[in-house]
Amino acid sequence: MLRPAPRRAAATLLTRAILLSYFGVVGKTAIGRSNRVKFPPVDLSTYSTFHFEREGRLLRAAFNRPESLNAINRVAHDEIARFFTELAVDPLTDVVILSGVGRAFSAGGDLDHIQRMIDDPAVFLDDIPNVKRVVFGMLDCPKPIIAKLNGHAIGLGATIALLCDVIFAAPAAKIGDPHVKVGFAAGDGGAVIWPHLIGHARAKEYLMTGRLLTAEEAERIGLINHVVPAEDLDRVVDAFAQELLGGAMRAIQWTKLAVNIGLKQLAHSILDASVAFEALSNVSVDHGEAVQAMREKRPPKFTGK
Repeated sequence: MLRPAPRRAAATLLTRAILLSYFGVVGKTAIGRSNRVKFPPVDLSTYSTFHFEREGRLLRAAFNRPESLNAINRVAHDEIARFFTELAVDPLTDVVILSGVGRAFSAGGDLDHIQRMIDDPAVFLDDIPNVKRVVFGMLDCPKPIIAKLNGHAIGLGATIALLCDVIFAAPAAKIGDPHVKVGFAAGDGGAVIWPHLIGHARAKEYLMTGRLLTAEEAERIGLINHVVPAEDLDRVVDAFAQELLGGAMRAIQWTKLAVNIGLKQLAHSILDASVAFEALSNVSVDHGEAVQAMREKRPPKFTGK
């Protein structure tokens, strides 16, 4: 006659099943006593568009193209897409603070890269997998990601900031998704995360006009968590990171993953269509005119074509 498995063994099996559904890993090793799979630390030296600092199990990651206000070109987009997937299984990191070197968090898409996509639409199509890797990489990463907006977060930069788990901003920071200002549909995740955070009516107002919000406005409507005086931003964000690091890390990480399940379902239902609309707008006359107008430092003349 078979004997029922002890409660502890049953709990262990349940835990393994849950964890294996998320990379098979949490913390230092994969699940399983007899067949542990150890993941190597992320090789931070392979990233050219980030600046990193480690303090214990806290990783500070900062976009590092200050000469362009941390605008995201193809190399940066590739690295961002790779970073969150690698971070998910990094055995040395429990919490990450994401910020930008210099005056901005990120100014969004790099103008030269945008022009290349206009000149050769295949460049845009080749970049589509990165869009999904960024969004789902952040949502699937069990490590808490804290956004520290030391400056503006615009376009794709805003999307990345809003996909973080908790968002702190200095009062001078502004946040917005002005895709439409350059004749682009908001396809890189803005159509997913803005309605989720502030409701459809407000999201459509800001996404269809491309208006930028001050940090105080963003906090008031629930788009970000906290506005902190610039001189206190580092201290407050570090204190919050330490609060998480002092907590029950597995419980914290599993709670994040559970909360993100609904957001992932939403992203799966929207992202393919929104990226397709952005691809269509990439070859529009209005988009080409907007980029040319930016280069010539003049207002664009939209024709609806």
